Amino acid sequence: MTDTAPTDAEAACFEAGIKFGSLYHQFAGTPVSPDSADSVATAMEEAIENQPHCRAVEVDVREDELAAAIADGGADYTELTGRFLEVEIVIDYEGCEVVARMEMEDGYPLMRLESVEGRSS
Repeated sequence: MTDTAPTDAEAACFEAGIKFGSLYHQFAGTPVSPDSADSVATAMEEAIENQPHCRAVEVDVREDELAAAIADGGADYTELTGRFLEVEIVIDYEGCEVVARMEMEDGYPLMRLESVEGRSS
């Protein structure tokens, strides 16, 4: 019989995925403007940092993209989507550190693992 339990590193990667799912789907559609962008980013960081094993979250709003979308629209705000965000999440799980990022790549907000350290089994 083989051991099918996930390693600590695999569990840490799973935790990163959970945090990104929460961050993206909880805040998508939030009204955002240049005046509110910093407070929305802070709210996102603080909300996700409340979750277990989350050591740090950094959310940067791509303000040039946000301003361009507002200029093209008919209001002083727009809906928050992944195209306006760059995010880094750091997970610390049982001595494993995972760094995950979300950035625009080829027109899509791509979430990916940057690094996994402390790969214990």
